[in-house]
Amino acid sequence: MNHDLSELEEKIGYCFHDMKWLRLAMTHSSYMNEHRRDNLSCNERLEFLGDAVLEVIASDFLYHKYPEKSEGELTRIRASLVCEPTLAYCASELELGTYLLLGKGEEATGGRERNSVVSDAMEALIGAIYLDGGFANAKEFIDSFILNDMEHKQLFYDSKTILQEMVQAVGQEHLKYEILREEGPDHNKTFEVQAVLGDMEIGRGTGRTKKAAEAVAAYRGILKLREKECI
Repeated sequence: MNHDLSELEEKIGYCFHDMKWLRLAMTHSSYMNEHRRDNLSCNERLEFLGDAVLEVIASDFLYHKYPEKSEGELTRIRASLVCEPTLAYCASELELGTYLLLGKGEEATGGRERNSVVSDAMEALIGAIYLDGGFANAKEFIDSFILNDMEHKQLFYDSKTILQEMVQAVGQEHLKYEILREEGPDHNKTFEVQAVLGDMEIGRGTGRTKKAAEAVAAYRGILKLREKECI
């Protein structure tokens, strides 16, 4: 837990004129519920706004970047960039979860690392920057922390499908996912999974769900196979 919001400002490269927006963006509903305040004092409204700003900016970016792609193709690419797992990945690069005000129950069940919580905080942060500094500053943040490194983010979003297609294209051995470890109570489990091609491990990942762990394992498998030029 880290409530030094000036440190977060330094990470994102934006200094708020009114810190109330940043504090609000980092306040989860569980914290307000424990303090018996209404949900207008948490980040849910900012999340709503940030989601809309993100969609407009991502759509504009992709429209100009890919003039040859159809509406369906652009929609699919946009979905890979603004979905919960991708936003959670972007949030993890900023360690955004460490700056959140959470209720004790949410804290105890791993809320700081939960995709839904940190991805919502990422959208709330966009909304906060938009209200504090306008569209241009929100766009600069999105360009720097969400629309950057698009290839890897699209790979991560579609990792299991892409890996399966790579394997099938050359008739490789059977691809499967095996659980190596499962820890924690039902409400706060951690899974470790390996992606196995034939009898060789090609990637390993952890996550709060089996699906999330498999996606990370598949993503690392893709990178490993590309690096070795196996496929």
